[in-house]
Amino acid sequence: QVQLVESGGGLVQAGGSLRLSCAASGRTFSSYVMGWFRQAPGKEREFVASINWSGSTGLYADSVKGRFTISRDNAKNTVYLQMNRLKPEDTAVYYCAGRPITSRGYDWWGQGTQVTVSS
Repeated sequence: QVQLVESGGGLVQAGGSLRLSCAASGRTFSSYVMGWFRQAPGKEREFVASINWSGSTGLYADSVKGRFTISRDNAKNTVYLQMNRLKPEDTAVYYCAGRPITSRGYDWWGQGTQVTVSS
């Protein structure tokens, strides 16, 4: 079983930045695909970004492309989401997720961290 713990959420003004972190348990973290998702009030959870096992490839939702950057440090079992030029519509609970390379769906989820962007 893999446990994921997010941190770094908070309240920020529009145009500001935040960096989310997700610490993972498990000795094979470097073999996981990691992702970030978010869920705003009254909306379904949506994909934000993902990163491959080596950190060489990141994928992004169109709504965050050019503003958010996903990265990982396999030595620290941690994945990050750097969020710049935040907008009020980025307000949501952000979830970290992970899956083995061989899985299609994400098997493990964190508890979520709240990000609130004020206008």
